[in-house]
Amino acid sequence: MSSRYALESTALTAEDQERLSELTAEWQLLSDLSFADLILWVPKRKDYQSWPTGHVAIAHIRPTTAATVFTQDLIGDEINWGDNPRIDQALSQGEILRDTEPEQVGELLIKEETIPVLFKGHVIAVISRHRDAVQMRSKSRLEINYREIAHKFYRMVAESTFPIAGNIYRSESAPRVGDGLLRLDANGVVMYASPNARSAISRAGWAGELENQHLGELFSQIDNGEVPTEEPWSLVVSGKELRRDDFDNGKAILDLLVIPLLAGDDRIGAILLLHDVTELRRQDRALITKDATIREIHHRVKNNLQTVSALLRLQSRRVEDPEAAAALAEAVRRVASIAIVHETLSGSSAEVVLFDEVYDRIVHNAIELSSRPIKLSKSGDFGNFDSKIATPLALVITELIHNSLEHGLESAGDSLSVSVTRGDNSCLVVVSDNGVGLPEGFDLDGSSNLGLQIVRTLTENELKGSIKLTRVGDATQAALTFPL
Repeated sequence: MSSRYALESTALTAEDQERLSELTAEWQLLSDLSFADLILWVPKRKDYQSWPTGHVAIAHIRPTTAATVFTQDLIGDEINWGDNPRIDQALSQGEILRDTEPEQVGELLIKEETIPVLFKGHVIAVISRHRDAVQMRSKSRLEINYREIAHKFYRMVAESTFPIAGNIYRSESAPRVGDGLLRLDANGVVMYASPNARSAISRAGWAGELENQHLGELFSQIDNGEVPTEEPWSLVVSGKELRRDDFDNGKAILDLLVIPLLAGDDRIGAILLLHDVTELRRQDRALITKDATIREIHHRVKNNLQTVSALLRLQSRRVEDPEAAAALAEAVRRVASIAIVHETLSGSSAEVVLFDEVYDRIVHNAIELSSRPIKLSKSGDFGNFDSKIATPLALVITELIHNSLEHGLESAGDSLSVSVTRGDNSCLVVVSDNGVGLPEGFDLDGSSNLGLQIVRTLTENELKGSIKLTRVGDATQAALTFPL
């Protein structure tokens, strides 16, 4: 629905607009059942006491069960009072106007019907229904039943009982008319079953005729009790109230939508829309199982890496050679960085890492290992990264921060800053410190330093990016750039 047109030149209140939004959220059902284009017209007037000067179209929907009548969207079209007497009369008298003479629209003969939309005692809008008169000449049993059901729903619109209050389902995911339809009488007995409905219930295990069967008893017979239900099927599919449920007996899974048919305050029957979602549900379950398995794998990898880290730490305590102990300490730090990524992935349902959390853990570990206080600052956010990026990036940032701690920062007044600039296609991470700077003769290419060798290898091979180390005065700056 176009709210811009609804708000201009009309007397619609906020409640009126909400009601029309509810109607247009559900009226695909009406369009499909009547094989017709539907247009929602709102009267143009200052208030309900003033006479309308015309009407404006605020919504237009096409059927999925038949060819459209209007190829162009009519939202925003305006007509003056008197241009379409049927719309005027439906608005002023609050009555459905049917059986008009077909009119030539381009190459088509179009038959129009108008339905008032009643809400809180006022007719707030009019639906005009447009269908091809030529297609109407040959009526199958399916078409006859669909149109009869449509007329009952249009009467409910005119009596303000459709859409049904307390809507409990999402219309965009609900079963459609074309998925399968059962028409029930007031006692829950099947009056008509569409071919797709017959096929779906057949796959669920019913081999007999559907029509003249009590639907609640039928579902009770094919329900083998494998999937527990809170209420008996005789109540769920009775048609006494709006219901949305899944029927699962191990053979098939049916998405069911039950909509009562009303005439005034009396229930005169119901329709049941059903969609065979067996394969969709099985795929969903397979994905859930796969996600759980992946999370469990990441959890176990994290645990194994923590075990390796602990073993290396124990080994370093037994090594007397300072260089060997330092090498083992570096290995512990690198393994811990990888473990952080897997720990983050173990708590996620997708292979995506919120890297700012990983960065915080990396920095926390670095500060704990440092023997002096450090002033640390960060600007910008990393955001989410795929796990294929997160793991090498964690190692690269770990090495760069450790490099600053080891070679640049000596006193308590020194500081370390990290800036992140993330664009649409690339990310720039700059790690800089204001320490003593790199020693004279230090290899900026990193060929003589294992940490920088790891940084360059991961940057070029895994991140497909580049790293540049520069001296800025006495400080050192490392600029990492990689594509997204």
